[in-house]
Amino acid sequence: MRSIWNGAVSFGMVNIPIKLMNATENHAVSFRQIHTEDGGRIRYRKVCELEDHEVPTSEIGKGYEDADGSVVPITDDDLAALPLPTAKTIEIVAFVPAGSVDPLQMDTSYYLSANGVPAAKPYTLLREALKRSEKVAVARFALRGRERLGMLRVVDDVIALHGLLWPDEIRPADSVGPETGVKVRDAELDLADALMDTLGEVDLDSLHDDYRAAVEEMIAAKVEGGGTAAPEPAAEEGGGKVIDLMAALENSVRAARGEKPDAGSGRGRDAEVTPLRSRTAKTPARKSAPTAPKQVGGKKSTAKTAKTTGTATKSTSAATKRSRAKGTAEKPGAGSSAAGTTAKKSAKSAKSAKTTKSAKTASKKTAAKESGAKGAATKKAATAKKATPRKKASA
Repeated sequence: MRSIWNGAVSFGMVNIPIKLMNATENHAVSFRQIHTEDGGRIRYRKVCELEDHEVPTSEIGKGYEDADGSVVPITDDDLAALPLPTAKTIEIVAFVPAGSVDPLQMDTSYYLSANGVPAAKPYTLLREALKRSEKVAVARFALRGRERLGMLRVVDDVIALHGLLWPDEIRPADSVGPETGVKVRDAELDLADALMDTLGEVDLDSLHDDYRAAVEEMIAAKVEGGGTAAPEPAAEEGGGKVIDLMAALENSVRAARGEKPDAGSGRGRDAEVTPLRSRTAKTPARKSAPTAPKQVGGKKSTAKTAKTTGTATKSTSAATKRSRAKGTAEKPGAGSSAAGTTAKKSAKSAKSAKTTKSAKTASKKTAAKESGAKGAATKKAATAKKATPRKKASA
């Protein structure tokens, strides 16, 4: 493993000579830009915009562009004159619990190797001290022209250095979460916990990049001249659909357990959204009650008919109550002819009230479809019903 930086770790008064090596590598498939017409490589050349010709690396320096667009030249001597105590030293400033370092700050990782035999003893001392304390070391170091923040921790039997972003380089998370308040039910949390327990742990070494494998397989097929490998059908995207969260959680738990999702009950599928019917849309007419027989008469308004019918109903109801009270006070068979007449009026009034109520209901339901003639017929029917009790009473 090739070292990229040589220096020392400053552990109080102890200096540990070390070599810095990259702990990670990128396995992504890289592509070159080509001219699609003839396959020629597309290359970038460093050209001076004032002289319009290519400039060699030896003539290229650094410069800082000011706000007004002017460029201030910065030389290596200018940077070397700056006080940078960590130029060749990884300076440990504190030991803190590992949980106090936010993973958002994690950057590039490196391995530290003891540089020479004299460095083996202090290197081992620092490693064992970190192990026993179960802490990590926060350090400052300079690499590639800038000072950085780092964290030292033990990985197996090696000290690893993780570059950390400075706290002011972490963007705040304000206005990132949902803007509206969302309430999660306990039942949903229980299902989420069950899903987490069912999924359990995973061996990270068993995970691999499926996309990179597919790209490599496609490239190999092109190199051999056999065309491209048949791509697997992509999963359908579910964007814009309303999801039944409880059903999705339940079926996720079943799938994690190796069980078949419950499709019979409709769970696990997208929730159906029923559009609301427009208020102006016409609704089917309900079946109306049997209407009263049509009668010929004068034309009157429906509103006046309903008012007259309501008055007749109220009078009839009052008469019925008086008749019932009087009939309860007197014994059956012992009353005079006036009592018999009153009983007859009560029965006829009850029948008349029932008939009036039916006529009123029929009038309301058919008012929208019938013409003014029907309103007149309803009034005539109500007038006839009012006259009937008086005729019986006189008899």
